[in-house]
Amino acid sequence: MTAVIDATNLMKVFGDVVAVDNVSLRIDEGQTVALLGGNGAGKTTTISMLLGLLLPTTGQVRILGHDLRTERYKVLARMNFSSPYVELPHRLTVAQNLRVYADLYGVRAPAERIKELTENLDLTAYLDRPSGKLSAGQKTRLALAKSLINRPAVLLLDEPTASLDPDTGDWVRAYLERYRRETNATMLIASHNMAEVERLCDDVLMMRAGRIVDQGAPGDLLARFGRQTLEDVFLDIARERRETKDLTADDQAEGAVNGAARTDEH
Repeated sequence: MTAVIDATNLMKVFGDVVAVDNVSLRIDEGQTVALLGGNGAGKTTTISMLLGLLLPTTGQVRILGHDLRTERYKVLARMNFSSPYVELPHRLTVAQNLRVYADLYGVRAPAERIKELTENLDLTAYLDRPSGKLSAGQKTRLALAKSLINRPAVLLLDEPTASLDPDTGDWVRAYLERYRRETNATMLIASHNMAEVERLCDDVLMMRAGRIVDQGAPGDLLARFGRQTLEDVFLDIARERRETKDLTADDQAEGAVNGAARTDEH
């Protein structure tokens, strides 16, 4: 099977700084994979190379079987990206922003697609409001609508539920799950919401200092590190505590207590 996202030995160097160091990853059709790491781990730079926004210093990216360096225009129309930290033009209304992107992607029946997305993401009441006057949560929903405008086969999401209240965040996660089921889309998600990762993702890539330092299904990582939550695994990796055998008895007890406490809260 040809991987939908296939990156080999990616490196990105800015001056004396190695932002991404020999990263390889493969994501097959229909998979949802999380890319996790602390601030400065290299997630954003990696995603930028997968989108073709940055050229790798060395290494290769293939999307849907095409080399992104030489054949990017064969795949860009089938990809999209969402981040609440990338602002859409403030003076354009919600409807205008979505229409611009619908036209850029050559969406058929754009008015119908915009109506469908704004209804699904509870944006209908804000169609005529400039995007610069939206709340943080409304901007997040608009960014997600923009990322789905062309019904992408490859979807890269940076913090897809940032600034959303718990009820809306849960609804968006269910929407993304449904979208994947209906389209068999491939998704790469960068998130600091570990419950979101456990719910949505088949596989997790853990980055630190520009490298992928661990990988596995959420359940496999929990078992391997002897932890109750993915957040505890994240902290172990960030603090360079690797496997269950490397953890002290106090560490393991702390993880069990924290997991029980979170269970009691619910």
